[in-house]
Amino acid sequence: MADEKVPSYPDVEQTLFDDKDGAPPAQVLKHANDADEAMKAFEDHDGELLVLDEATNRRLLRKIDLNILPLLCVVYGLNYLDKTTLSYASVMGIKKDIGLVNDDYQWLGSMFYFGYLAWEYPTNRLLQRLPLAKYSSFCIILWGLVLCCMAAVKNFSGAIAVRFFLGIFEAAVTPGFALFSSQWYTKKEQGTRIGIWFSFNGFAQIFGGLVAYGIAKGAALHGSSIAPWKIVFLVTGLLTATIGCLFLFFVPDNQLNARWLSKNDRRLAVERVRVNQQGIGNKHFKAYQLKEALLDPLTWAMVFFALTGDIPNGGISNFFSQLIVSFGYTADQSLLYGTPGGAVEVVSLIVCGYLGDRLGNRILVSTSGLMISILGMILIVALPLSNDGGRLAGYYLTQASPTGFVALLSLISSNVAGYTKKTTVAALYLIGYCVGNIIGPQTFRPKDAPRYVPAEITIICCWAACLVDLLFIWWYCQNQNKKKAAFRAQPQYRKLENQEWLDLTDK
Repeated sequence: MADEKVPSYPDVEQTLFDDKDGAPPAQVLKHANDADEAMKAFEDHDGELLVLDEATNRRLLRKIDLNILPLLCVVYGLNYLDKTTLSYASVMGIKKDIGLVNDDYQWLGSMFYFGYLAWEYPTNRLLQRLPLAKYSSFCIILWGLVLCCMAAVKNFSGAIAVRFFLGIFEAAVTPGFALFSSQWYTKKEQGTRIGIWFSFNGFAQIFGGLVAYGIAKGAALHGSSIAPWKIVFLVTGLLTATIGCLFLFFVPDNQLNARWLSKNDRRLAVERVRVNQQGIGNKHFKAYQLKEALLDPLTWAMVFFALTGDIPNGGISNFFSQLIVSFGYTADQSLLYGTPGGAVEVVSLIVCGYLGDRLGNRILVSTSGLMISILGMILIVALPLSNDGGRLAGYYLTQASPTGFVALLSLISSNVAGYTKKTTVAALYLIGYCVGNIIGPQTFRPKDAPRYVPAEITIICCWAACLVDLLFIWWYCQNQNKKKAAFRAQPQYRKLENQEWLDLTDK
């Protein structure tokens, strides 16, 4: 039965029934010949039982955390920093230097997500077919080098091309990291870990604001041979490419080729995630899993959330520097005063991730961040222009908004089973994310400056719709849990040996 402490997640235990002659279903035998990569760890054991005691499990978890989590965190922070350097550049002279007029800047903000959107499904297929860590490293290195090219652009068309290719290469990071999380961590560990590496968006906002402020002030005091905004792109791009090389060297494709694990620990590291019933990877495309993903109501509820919730994200992430200037601060001050927003994001994601795992209810816990964000945007809209401190505090509160997005991302990681289905749902979820982020910058119209009230009201409405959607997802998951518990209680139900490694779906 589903754990009573986690009623909001659909239980992914498979429900298999005997045929009339007592043999396993033919469909299951077919899948056994197309099993997960994890089966390789046990193919020479002939049914030998691996014992994983609590002390060994804790030792392995510490080792995995030390070797995997830091690089996931740093790379994900750079993922956010690299696509939002444009916001810092917007108040450092890029608009004048490359001749941006009318709504050119809005289209630069959106173009990143056109590239992301175009490559999202292909990159998910490549994440399944190719070695996970090696393909991820390739994308990290290339997006860092592409970002450096932004320092060389001379006009709008050049900047558009760079932003498009930046989106293509960054498209792999979020679905890839969701796969890493499901591959290395148990369901009860994933919410906290995903919250931790996603929270580095906030650390990146703090780091990026300080770096941009330092470069701007240094250039003003001592001069520079190139424009300060170009230095920002070069520093962040070269840093990303360097970290990508380290990722290639240190992060394994799965437990079976982890150099920092002994041969026996590799098998134990696979055994510890048996409880997920999702394996560690399968390179075969399965059409029935694609069909199941497309027909699952939960898939489209998640896509709706990603699309609607990322309209605010696309607007705020590209306009937060200009938004802070509209509160009455200078351009240099906007670089510095944007950094506390990153701290709010870090705290909200880590706290919600931890409480979600601890209480067994990631969805309901995540609604708190959305409610705080709605309050923040109401302050921005309702407070008078003279109250610059109160409106700035409202902006900080809006940075708690990613809690719902991260909760659903962890749900894809832990509760969507079947490798083709998981990568398909992740791709659709992030396609919704792209569409929302494309729309978002377009809500900030030049004619509405400096207050952008229509965009701010749009953001409030989007977050309110997301709140309702999260409650629906919570109800739907509870309902699925009850149906599956009743199904498994039937006397014909039985579980097959190594069923967890057959790459079956959560249905």
